[in-house]
Amino acid sequence: MAKPKIATAWMAGCAGCHMSFLDIDERILDVVKLVDITTSPITDFKHFEDVDIGIVEGTVNTTKDEEVLRDLRAHCKILMAWGDCACFGGIVASRNPFDKTDCLRRGYIETESTVHGKIPSSDEIPRLLDKAKPANHVVKVDCFVPGCPPNADSIYYALVELLNGRIPVLPANMMRFD
Repeated sequence: MAKPKIATAWMAGCAGCHMSFLDIDERILDVVKLVDITTSPITDFKHFEDVDIGIVEGTVNTTKDEEVLRDLRAHCKILMAWGDCACFGGIVASRNPFDKTDCLRRGYIETESTVHGKIPSSDEIPRLLDKAKPANHVVKVDCFVPGCPPNADSIYYALVELLNGRIPVLPANMMRFD
């Protein structure tokens, strides 16, 4: 029987959730015996194939993030959101009370260290969305592992639950809101 396939994606965020995944330490050897990890920041493959489990980290902040998330959702049976950014919008969503144009002007023109600033514009640069969004505001998410970042035990627990055919519901002692 073929091993289940997992793909992960990293949108606007710090990569802390993928670091927590790596922090499961030697248990990662148990995981890779049971699954094939396809597309992910860890493998650096760029295109999604059909997988059993898709995992997303980070906030939907740009048009590229939306595209990646929709593509991942289209290629997975179950989608899990890791971390506060993917689950709730996280720190990236702290820009939401402000106008997008004001944020860009402040970031590229008005900062104290900027000299002759200019807001970048290119077809190669994804467009900033009007508001940053959690993953479930764009696609259906089947399970959530909150935390900033979620700890390694929470991630491992959620993966084992999925591999055993159960949608994970984290016990209270694994819920982490730092």
